[in-house]
Amino acid sequence: MSESLSSAASDLAAVAEAYWRAECEESTLTAMLAGEASEATYIFRLAPADADRRDQTARGLLESLERIPTAGLDSQDRVTHALLRRELEAVREQHRVRAHLKPWLLPGGPEFNAVFFANSTALDSAAAADLYLQRLRSIPGFLEDVAASMRLGLETGHRYPRFVLEGAIANIRAAASIAVESSPWFGPLARSPIKTAEFSAIAERAAAVIRDEVLPSLSRYADFLAGPMLAGARETIACTDAPLGREYYEAFVRLFTTLEMTPDEIHALGLSEVVRLEAELTKVASDAGFDGDLARYRDFMSKSSDFVAANPAQLRNQLEAVCKRIDGRIPAFFSRLPRITYGVDSIPLAMSLSLPPAYAQPSPADYSAAGVFWITSLPERCPSYLHIPFALHEAWPGHLMHIALMQEAKDLPAFRRNGAVKYTVTIEGWALYCESLGVDMGLYATPHEHFGRLQTEMWRAVRLVLDTGIHWLGWSRSQAIDYFMEKVALPRDTIEQEVDRYIAMPAQALAYQIGNIRIRELRRKAETALGPRFSFREFHSVLMGAGAVSLPILEQVITEWIEAHQAGAPPPDHRHAA
Repeated sequence: MSESLSSAASDLAAVAEAYWRAECEESTLTAMLAGEASEATYIFRLAPADADRRDQTARGLLESLERIPTAGLDSQDRVTHALLRRELEAVREQHRVRAHLKPWLLPGGPEFNAVFFANSTALDSAAAADLYLQRLRSIPGFLEDVAASMRLGLETGHRYPRFVLEGAIANIRAAASIAVESSPWFGPLARSPIKTAEFSAIAERAAAVIRDEVLPSLSRYADFLAGPMLAGARETIACTDAPLGREYYEAFVRLFTTLEMTPDEIHALGLSEVVRLEAELTKVASDAGFDGDLARYRDFMSKSSDFVAANPAQLRNQLEAVCKRIDGRIPAFFSRLPRITYGVDSIPLAMSLSLPPAYAQPSPADYSAAGVFWITSLPERCPSYLHIPFALHEAWPGHLMHIALMQEAKDLPAFRRNGAVKYTVTIEGWALYCESLGVDMGLYATPHEHFGRLQTEMWRAVRLVLDTGIHWLGWSRSQAIDYFMEKVALPRDTIEQEVDRYIAMPAQALAYQIGNIRIRELRRKAETALGPRFSFREFHSVLMGAGAVSLPILEQVITEWIEAHQAGAPPPDHRHAA
């Protein structure tokens, strides 16, 4: 390697490291999940001044990045350069459209982020417990910082839809009403195997902090939303009905899809996907004995109590059994498995009312805690025909396996190993692809199970229609709910909750099906090019080995692998690919 090329690679590594250090400095949770040692006593930094500082940091790092030539860099460094540019430009664009002045509140807002922090914490010493206690004390200040940003947003015309605020207020009051010993914030202390007198004394102090500081701060935050924010609420629901609204939505579309698709193009794609999936579902309705009458079959599936567990414990047990079935199929399709394990747990009832029926909590990168596949405590929201796709999506080989393997890719820059949250389209696209991979794995045995798989994909296809319909084309909430109910067999309250999520989180829901479509296209491309030499284990290893990347870069990685395979050469330097 020439001296100039070595210098360019070294300079790139330095910028990547500086960016990662800044990321950890801004969010203790980010550092914690990455297994990075941190003595910081705060969790998040979300005051207006914090957003301004992040923008200026991104500006300086971009200027440094621009001075690094890409010619001659190896394939991994070119990817690193492109991803750095994308992420830094995204920080600046989010600041430009004032996203920090209107943080998302549904289905989980700042209070859920504080819960996620607690659920991700493992305490193995009295010193760790003492640091956790100090971080608990930062939660009231964190909520005050969020309120300061929202207050500034309100002063500059950034008003929330009324019903979004009303839903958030109810969620926060529910979180504030949980008993101290049952609260997520006491969970790390209750779970810890340490039982010394010193640890117990810290646990007692933590219980007092939760009772006297954390829970009251949640109530004050709810009062703030119910006071000045609700008084300034708007009746419309589109994010485009606000200052910089169209620019805001277009920025989030780019952020979550990593593509240059327009909202109109995405809406048209959604409509075509709905037509395709309805044809497949009609075939399943015939197989199930409903003579191809999809409406009647969908009505039967949504209303039958035969598919609903008797209670949350039974539902959790059923999902645990499904996960073990999946585990037995994994080695035939994957050559690399992560070291960490995962478990299945129930979302507390009070929080189940506002959260999705299932979600993944990845394990910290230092193996201090297992990943968790969280499942609702409302069994009617998770009928048995959704168990297989939910498990494939959230646990293995979906989110929990995917993110764990990323964390183990020690030869990649830290911001790439730990950047899953910034690439929703590949992370969620992969998880949705895994739902259909269950067909290849032989997991779907009955028409009802195939219906469940196709319904979850229809769910994601409908999102393309509804998100763009709401935020770009002027759809009303009732219009969105009616369309959803016509296409997907879910309880009305679940559908309403989903539509509210799309209103409250513009463009986020676009990532799932767009990512799924592109990943399936890449698999077809590999199967066509390689014919009998195509291997699930190799393809999945390369795809998952790419880590958290944009869709264009993922396509580049797969294309280079195909070309190397065809030439009989070693695969390109995507270092931890098989």
